[in-house]
Amino acid sequence: MERGPTGYPTPISFVGERCTAFVPKPLPPAPALLWDDALHDIAHKAGVALGRLAGVTGLLPDSQLFLYSYVRKEAVLSSQIEGTQSSLSELLLFENDAATGVPLDDVVEVSNYVAAMEHGLKRLKDGFPLSLRLLREVHGVLLAKGRGSEKQPGEFRTSQNWIGGSRPGNALFVPPPPDQVIECMGALELFLHNRSVPTLVRAGLAHAQFQTIHPFLDGNGRTGRLLVTLLLCNDGMLMQPLLYLSLYLKRNRAAYYDLLQRVRTHGDWEAWLDFFLRGVEETANQAAETAARLIQLFQKDRARLHSLGRKSRSALKLQEILQKNPVTTVTRLVGKFGFSAPTANSALRLLVAEGLVREITGQKRHRVFAYQEYLRTLNEGTELPTSTRAVERSRSP
Repeated sequence: MERGPTGYPTPISFVGERCTAFVPKPLPPAPALLWDDALHDIAHKAGVALGRLAGVTGLLPDSQLFLYSYVRKEAVLSSQIEGTQSSLSELLLFENDAATGVPLDDVVEVSNYVAAMEHGLKRLKDGFPLSLRLLREVHGVLLAKGRGSEKQPGEFRTSQNWIGGSRPGNALFVPPPPDQVIECMGALELFLHNRSVPTLVRAGLAHAQFQTIHPFLDGNGRTGRLLVTLLLCNDGMLMQPLLYLSLYLKRNRAAYYDLLQRVRTHGDWEAWLDFFLRGVEETANQAAETAARLIQLFQKDRARLHSLGRKSRSALKLQEILQKNPVTTVTRLVGKFGFSAPTANSALRLLVAEGLVREITGQKRHRVFAYQEYLRTLNEGTELPTSTRAVERSRSP
């Protein structure tokens, strides 16, 4: 449904150049959403997929085993959308204090995303409301270190930003001027708690509105994707933060940006919601399938080790550790998990011989070992061509 522009132009001046910014009208959309059969159907399918995801992950021996690595996969994918070149393996190496082959800022940026997500979810669990203050806190953690740390972490912007182009005058899109950001975000905060709008629909509308306001100088894309997870967990639609849209958005990046812009120019919220809800369905189904495959992998490998008899005792303990920490070192096993160095080396040799684990540095010293099939499964969708570099990084991603 086309309603016309969902906001109004506001004249601004940037370094003496006159141009126009866009100020969105508050949510919910007016006229109201047109709920035809197709939109009802995809909303139902998205809800069913979320229910399936909750059911499958409930079968995991410890959902934290899956959550630990899946959160990190989302962090990698969300940061890749913004142009980083860090893989899941490289993030896990970084967390194990091992050298990586990518710029440090790239890995730090992804590590910050993990910390920001964990901070936001912990605050919600402790009873803190989903609010502008929480979003600022999450943003502050996201940009605490490395790239973007000089761009007002945790504070709404006090200067003009834009998307695409070299200045507002030739930009693809110019968000609201800084003196209107607080008012726009205040209206969005009220909408986040509008329970008359179904949670999934509210998440889709809120994400699009957040991206239009672009309230921070940097990190808007990542914070806007985190907002979806925070809202679903806050409303109890997800018990664990296992739904992440970054892989879907990465694969459909052009459509994502085109539909967001069409909301602004034509008011076509229905087309955007169809895209968003299809992403929820696809992503939830993929996560459920991944969880089911990992359950089978853990069971198969454990049975295989049990069949080896007494010599597999330490290897079984190590395989259990690797379910949560799929990349490790002898030093880490000794310092954190109570292995002796000879026991750790013996268990690793057995797992390598059985094809469960491989050494990934090729070095004779400071070696790093990975639970290879587990990591390969999680890595699906995060691979980057070697030629890929930070591209299409706007002044305010």
